[in-house]
Amino acid sequence: MTQGRAVAGAALVTAAACVLAWALAYPTSSLGPALVRGVADVAAVATVGLAVVPMLDGPRYRDELGRRATAPLVSASAVWLVAELIRLVLAGAEAAGTAVTDLGVVTAWEFAVHTAVGRAGLLTIAAAAVCAAAALARRSGPVSVIVAGSAGIGVMGHPLTGHLSESSFGGVAIAVHALAAALWCGVLAALVLTVDHRGQWARVLPRFSQLSLGCVAALLAGGAVGGVVVVGSPAELLTTGYGRVLTAKIVLTAVLIVLAWRNREIWLPSARAHRTTAAVSRTRAYTELTLMAAALAAAATLSVTG
Repeated sequence: MTQGRAVAGAALVTAAACVLAWALAYPTSSLGPALVRGVADVAAVATVGLAVVPMLDGPRYRDELGRRATAPLVSASAVWLVAELIRLVLAGAEAAGTAVTDLGVVTAWEFAVHTAVGRAGLLTIAAAAVCAAAALARRSGPVSVIVAGSAGIGVMGHPLTGHLSESSFGGVAIAVHALAAALWCGVLAALVLTVDHRGQWARVLPRFSQLSLGCVAALLAGGAVGGVVVVGSPAELLTTGYGRVLTAKIVLTAVLIVLAWRNREIWLPSARAHRTTAAVSRTRAYTELTLMAAALAAAATLSVTG
């Protein structure tokens, strides 16, 4: 599968999962904002992964992997930037109680500057812009750190002003949850986009496996805290739109963790010993990424569900 087909597949899965999550949340969610948030989140996750992935390879090969990651990094951060701009306009129109076409420049600016949601949007837009600009520069060590740091800041911006904004502890927990998910999913996506032979998989997959263990632990801890804060009772997991989407996300995450653990037990030893071809490694990664894209779409829909 080429990079173009992989990206098209990710977009299709994200869109379909957003539609299904919207149907679960109906009528307390809006499809348009959910789709825009889904595109923004997937692009942000890919940006994080592409910024970090060179660090998984050895010093001898790190620059090569960084060069291979440059073009998709620029594309991902550009899509993220555009999606965040659209998202800010949609949020401003919703806050003003008007149609997007009737939203004036002054009103949009006041929303962006004088509300927490607007400032979080500006922060994320700035982070995406920095990632795109820095990625065009020569990928030295400091530049890679700037890109990775900016992407991480951008990913954590919106969770701090979402459903858990009134709870400082819950807000931090869900921000950690979002960053851990971005690292786990984004780096795997970056591996698919940049690694093309079994020798590279043998080098980077063990390090990705170590990284993913910490990410999953942080993801589960942060998500559990956030869920307890938002959901008042277990019954709400089935009786409210937010609860149904959250339940679907929990199920997807559970299946994904089981699959990831199975791959760790089977795929990792085989790849480390050079017994698995690059094509087989990509196929295993695609299966995980499909579930990851669906889970990210569910999370995006949660953010716009009342």
